[in-house]
Amino acid sequence: MPEVELKALEQCRGRILDVGAGAGCHALVLQEMGQDVTALEYSPLSAALMKEQGVNKIICQDFFSLDSGRYDTLLLLWNGIGFTGTLAGLRQFLAKARNLLRPGGRILFDSTDCAYIFREKPSAEAPYYGETCFQYEYKNETSGWLELLLIDRHTLRGIVEEEGWEMEVLAENDISRWSLGQYLVRCRPW
Repeated sequence: MPEVELKALEQCRGRILDVGAGAGCHALVLQEMGQDVTALEYSPLSAALMKEQGVNKIICQDFFSLDSGRYDTLLLLWNGIGFTGTLAGLRQFLAKARNLLRPGGRILFDSTDCAYIFREKPSAEAPYYGETCFQYEYKNETSGWLELLLIDRHTLRGIVEEEGWEMEVLAENDISRWSLGQYLVRCRPW
């Protein structure tokens, strides 16, 4: 695992919700560390794979429809915050996350500032450059278009603070062939 992800796992406390758990690799490591972790995954196939891999607690549903449980840590790795898709979606996520956290709770997530791919700095008048869309293709089958938010630290801090949260950058990688400017943050509601 990259250093940023290992740092995130070290920061997890109490009841943990691994949001967008995928194949469950982070949930498994947390389980092995003796942590109380629940893996949340929208995909039934991914949830079944996690069960086969040995993840003990799995919820197969959409984050925004989750209404039970109070957590101390919400964990979103592999650009997991990107599932919010847009800046407006990020604000909706923060509102929902506040309702899922216990007092003193935190969100841990990584993101990547994708500005490095542009020759010139994107215009402030243009749509936000980190609101991206992509498709998967495998064996001549293509998914529908999916939204992914890749947010720079400055824009993230502005939104987080406007929504009543504090933010701390815990780790960051220099732009390289492997990390692409990835950084890890911890957010806590005020």
